[in-house]
Amino acid sequence: MTDLTSLRISYTQGNLRRAALNSDPLAQFQSWFAEAQQADLPEPYALSLATADASRRPSVRTVLLRGADERGLTFYTNFESHKGHDLAANPQAELLFYWAELERQVRAYGVIARVPDAEADDYFHVRPRESQLAAHASDPQSAPIDNREALEAKFVALQERFPEGQPVPRPEFWGGYRVTVQEWEFWQGRPNRMHDRFRYSRQGDGWQIERLMP
Repeated sequence: MTDLTSLRISYTQGNLRRAALNSDPLAQFQSWFAEAQQADLPEPYALSLATADASRRPSVRTVLLRGADERGLTFYTNFESHKGHDLAANPQAELLFYWAELERQVRAYGVIARVPDAEADDYFHVRPRESQLAAHASDPQSAPIDNREALEAKFVALQERFPEGQPVPRPEFWGGYRVTVQEWEFWQGRPNRMHDRFRYSRQGDGWQIERLMP
């Protein structure tokens, strides 16, 4: 195996100065997100979602961002999944976006709640039909299944149950979560590991901005 201690790169893509920061972290995030899209990064909307259960055991997985506005950051999943059970017991989460090509990270911590059913319905019905069927087929998400053939059989049965042209209803166990962000961190890689890091912390109706040690 390669000697992992010898693997490293120097971050030289850019810098982050306090004067360049937007006073609104959402606007700062939207600006960076737009730059990630313009750079044609693969799935810049993919994020790592960290949760913890009632016993404080942590878990992390990748989900897809489906909304970012003044209400918070939104993603969709199965409520009966591992993450769904975690969030029912401990409704807070941390999100991490890592855009390696730009040498940037964004962290966002906050409390979490389900989005309204009507909003989840609207999103569900703009998904590809196969994704709608897969939402049904993968229930109960995170549970053991005997083999791939059993999963494929569930999908085929759903194709027969909801033939082409017939709407696929959103299952009650599937919907959205929205993170109301209480703390943001923006990280820009710099040479010699002297990275730029800024934290936004909620202070009443505004935000306190602090530079952090790298």
